[in-house]
Amino acid sequence: MSDEKSLEEKKKEAAAKAKAAALAKLEAKKKMEAQASKNIDTSEAPAEASTGDAAKELAKKKAAAAVKAKAAALAKQKAKEQAASETEPTPETTDTDAAKELAKKKAAAAAKAKAAALAKQKREAGNAPASGSPATDGDDAKAKAIAAAKAKAAAAAKAKAAALAKQQRDGGSPATPDSTDTGTDDLQDEKAKAIAAAKAKAKAAAAAKAKAAAAAKAKGASGTTGDAATDTPATPSPNQKYLDKYVKVINDNLGENTLEDAYINTLSKDVPTLVAKPETYFKVASFLRYNEQLTFEYLSEMHGSDFETHMEIYNHLYSYKNKQTVALKVKIDRENPVIPSLQPLWEGANWPERETYDLLGIQFTGHPNLTRIMMPDDWVGYPLRKDYEPYDVEV
Repeated sequence: MSDEKSLEEKKKEAAAKAKAAALAKLEAKKKMEAQASKNIDTSEAPAEASTGDAAKELAKKKAAAAVKAKAAALAKQKAKEQAASETEPTPETTDTDAAKELAKKKAAAAAKAKAAALAKQKREAGNAPASGSPATDGDDAKAKAIAAAKAKAAAAAKAKAAALAKQQRDGGSPATPDSTDTGTDDLQDEKAKAIAAAKAKAKAAAAAKAKAAAAAKAKGASGTTGDAATDTPATPSPNQKYLDKYVKVINDNLGENTLEDAYINTLSKDVPTLVAKPETYFKVASFLRYNEQLTFEYLSEMHGSDFETHMEIYNHLYSYKNKQTVALKVKIDRENPVIPSLQPLWEGANWPERETYDLLGIQFTGHPNLTRIMMPDDWVGYPLRKDYEPYDVEV
């Protein structure tokens, strides 16, 4: 600031000096003109005396011209100083304007940065103004109220879904949605209903499966086909027509009481299954083998089972001629398990009957070589019987 003041003072001093010089020059000129006029008056006194008023008039004109020239010089000097002062602003004015402009730019940049930070904070906080933002107290209260309402609605939906799920687990019916529920509550209700329905469906399927397994187990233990509703599938089996054919042909040729039971085994690819009586077992097997309408020339499987209440023989037969299958079963006394051998009808029954004898002790009358096939000849007992106990406990 001291430099600026000294510069201003220097300028003023320079202007004053220039003005003083001009005045001095003007005074000198004036003196010279006065001296010249004095000299003229002295040398030409006689002339002035003679001329009279003409000389006085000339002097007046010269004096007026000198005054006019002085006034013009002063006006020119003033105009020059004024132009210099207008063209060249003072450092103080220039610095002040620059400082103001810089302050404005800084304020604009700060406002822009603050607005950007506020926008980012709103996006991250769900359009809710954060503390310290330029939002008003009313906006803060409104945002807090909205957030509280959302939290309350979410908590209510969660509680309602939990209650609905619990009600479904307890076996109750789903609750009726309230008419005042929001869209979020409706969505939660629909989701809970879908989950509950899926759980109920899975539970029903598991119950049905367990019921079917229990029915099958009861059927095997009692030796009966069980409830007709349980055995009969919801839709007719594609092999039902073949089972009807076999039963009709057997009843027409061997009698109505030849078979003990006949059904579709849904647990084994819907195989038509015939259950013969022990006394008709060999006769039915022979009929299936040689009857022209049936012709089951191939025995693909044969095994025995211990159901504790009785023994059972299972034979799976196939007809290459008709490309059809049938299962032939027979239930025999567990205490005296004796049944005719099917080896004379199908050579494929030879070793399976020996294995059944070896492990279960079932006697096949008419078998050409009914001896043990897996266990030693001196082995005591039959390992696949449910009540089997090893003769030598160390084995």
